[in-house]
Formats: sequence, C-alpha cells, structure tokens
Amino acid sequence: MKSLYLRVWLTVVVVLAFFALGSGWLAQRHVDQERERLMLQGGGGERVRALGELIAQALPEAHEDQDRQAEALRAWSERLRMPLALDDAKGRRIAASAMFERRQAEGLGPAPWPLALDDGRTLWLMRGPRPGGERRGAGYDGPEGGTGPGGPGRGGPWALLDPWRSGSGLVAFMAALFLAVALGAYPVVRRLTRRLETLQRGVERFGSGSLGHRVDDSGQDEVAQLAASFNRAAERIESLVQSHTRLVANASHELRSPLARLKVALGLMQDAQMLDGRVRDGQAPDAGGSPMRQRLRQEIEHNLRELDALIEELLLSSRLQAQAGQAMSPGSGGAVGGAAVVDLLATVAEEAARSQAELTRADGVTPVAGEERLMRRAVRNLLENARRYGQGPVELELRHTVLRGVAMAELRVLDRGPGVPLHEAQRIFEPFYRLPGHAESEGGVGLGLALVRQIAQHLGGQVDVQPREGGGSCFTLSLPMQAGVPRAVSGG
Repeated sequence: MKSLYLRVWLTVVVVLAFFALGSGWLAQRHVDQERERLMLQGGGGERVRALGELIAQALPEAHEDQDRQAEALRAWSERLRMPLALDDAKGRRIAASAMFERRQAEGLGPAPWPLALDDGRTLWLMRGPRPGGERRGAGYDGPEGGTGPGGPGRGGPWALLDPWRSGSGLVAFMAALFLAVALGAYPVVRRLTRRLETLQRGVERFGSGSLGHRVDDSGQDEVAQLAASFNRAAERIESLVQSHTRLVANASHELRSPLARLKVALGLMQDAQMLDGRVRDGQAPDAGGSPMRQRLRQEIEHNLRELDALIEELLLSSRLQAQAGQAMSPGSGGAVGGAAVVDLLATVAEEAARSQAELTRADGVTPVAGEERLMRRAVRNLLENARRYGQGPVELELRHTVLRGVAMAELRVLDRGPGVPLHEAQRIFEPFYRLPGHAESEGGVGLGLALVRQIAQHLGGQVDVQPREGGGSCFTLSLPMQAGVPRAVSGG
C-alpha cells in the first residue's frame, strides 16, 4: 500500500478491533459472573435448588430402567419449560431434554447448574425461556418464564442482561466500537500524513529550482521539527547558491574593465606605431609594423575575443542559474509574459550562413515560443563546437518530431570529427570539461556546450549527442513548439 495515511489508519483500526474483541470477551465473562451473583443475592439459587429437588422426587429411582428415567425427565422439561439433563452416579449421561441439548450446541446462556441427588445421580438445570424466548434467542427471560428476583415470571435485573445473554448485544457493541474508532481515527491520521505530503511537495518544489520556497513548520511535534530542519537547510543552500551566482556575475563584470582597457591600449599601440620615428621621407606611415608585431597583435586580438566571449558566457550562465526555478517543462501551456514567438528556421538559416554550414533539411517546423537571443546563442555554440573539432563541412537538419507526447522542433548538427565516446556523452555538457586529448590550443574553454544545455533546459527542451553513422557526432537540440515561455533573461 503506497499511502502512508492508509497504513497508519488501518494499523490503528486493526489494533483497536482486537482490543474491542478482547474487551467484549472480558465483558461477557463479567456479565456471566454478575448474573450468577445477582441470582444468588436475589434468592434465585434457592428456588432453582428447590425446584430441582421437586423434580428429583418425581423422577424414577436410580435402579429403574434408564428409558423410563429419560422419558420422565423430558416430560418434566416440557411441563416446566426448563432445560434439564440427568447423569448417573458415574457421570454418564442418562438423558437430556431437547432444550438442554440445543442450549449447549448453540453455546448460549450460562453454564447449567448441577444438583447432586441422594442416590448419587446429578441433575443439571438451566433457567427456562419466557414465552417467545425461543423466537428471540435461547436463554431469553420473559415476564412469565423467569426465575429471577421478584418471583417466577418477573425479569428483574435480568432484563438489562438479556441482549448480552443472546450474544447479539456483544456483536452490536463491537461493531459500534469499531465504527466509532474507524471514523475517529481517520481525520487524526489524515491530518498527520497530510502534513508529511505537504512537506514532500515542498521538498520537490525546492529541488526543482525554487530555492526561495519554504514549508510550514508550525507545531511542536516531530513533523514540525523536520520541516524546521528542512527550512534551515534550504536557507543555507539558497545562501550558498546566491553567493556563488553573485561571485560569478561580479567576477565577470570586473573582468570587463581590464578587458576594455586592453582593447584601448591595443588601439593606442597601433596609432603609436604609425607616428613613431620609423616614418621615412616620402613614405606613408607603416600601420602594420614588422611581421612579428603583426602576429603578436593578431594573437592579442584573438585572446581578447576569447576572453570577451568567456565573460559573456559566464554572465549568461549565471543568469540562467539564478532563474533555474523558472524553467518551463514541455507542454506546460501557451506563451506567457509577453515573450516573443521565434522563427527558429530563420535563426538557424542565418547562423548556418554565418558559419558556412549547410542546412540540408527543414520541414514541418513552426515558430516556437521563447527568447530569440537564447536560441541563437545555443545554435551558434553548437556550430562553433562542430567547426572547432570537426573535419569537413558541417550539416544541419531541422525537423518536427514528437517527444513524450509533445510537439518538438529538433535541430541536428552533424560533423565528421573524432566523435564523442558514449561514456563521455553527458560529461561534455559539464562546465569547463574537455575531452581527453583536446588541448587548449584548439580554442574554447569548455563552457559552450554547458551553456547550450542550460539554455535548452531553460526553454523546456533538451540536448544530447549520439555517434554519427560513418564517423563523427550528431548533436540534437530539441525545443518545444508549444510550451510555456520562461521569463526573459535580462541582458548584461
């Protein structure tokens, strides 16, 4: 059984049901003992003994034929409407009336009373039923058939014990107790487990990225203490994540200042070369300088561009991390928040032309809801990765597909590079991770694919890589064609 509240509730009900059975059995014993006490206190015992002695005197002698004894016993039982039985001196049953046998077979009523006769025989007696007693249950004492206090035919206190004597009262009591316990325990148990379910939903919401979410920790019990412990842990985690995000963002912003100064210095250096004393008579200023200086300048410009791209990717990554709780899942609804509808085909075509890649297939793709700048960055990073590590032309395919019942736009970027081992297929999307053997001289810092995955998840999609038939890799970016639109990532 999956529901905790049902397990707890059934445990309580079953335990109390056993308790009710035990209590009923003890109550029945107490009723029997109390009945015996009331009969003795009220003189009922003396009357039964006297009646038994009269019956004994009317019975045939012990040495007479047992059939005659049995016939006489049954006759007196019918006349007095009292269950009777007779044993010989050795304890062997001589005869028993039909009412006596029926009472013993049904297990109803008190135990029979033994009356020792002078000749060694034992006469067993039970209290007889009132008129209609057989219809209402054996052992029922009516106003004309009882032998309780008040004389024959007067029920007295026995009227209070009649339902218990018939057994129906005990069954009704246990059923009522079971129903009361079941109805009373359910809301208590449900309230306890509902708090656990609320805590579970809060933990899942926090784990999905809503780091500011807290659960209700009111109360003094263990559930409240657990909720309070979770809130404290969540607060520390949120503080650490925010500190990390601020650190990355602040570091990226701080790096932009020296980067700008380097660019200015590089421009001033070029101007100074044109005005230095190496200008000859009648010659134009040498803007390029020596070949060595040209190579150094190109290297500096290349490194500055990479540093600028790194800072931009760090800033974008930190903003996506800060808004991770707002990532949309596929099929979560229509566009919200006024976000633009992006023509993915046009974006892919522009980036393919820019990277000199070939768009070989594009069919069935409608505009998707999202942020054009993020989609363009994801496509550009995939193309740049294929250009850097691939060999030969890069091909793109854009098509419509269905993933888990959701219409998706699927972009496939195919290259003829060395490929990605299957055991590395997920690690390459981790920040700053490089495949073994890919040196820094090939360019990049290992953030491009990680940023693609962040963008895909932010837009409610996914990205993966598979080996390409004939060698190389196939990177697949899937974005929902009908999905909720996350809030736009602010520029920096």
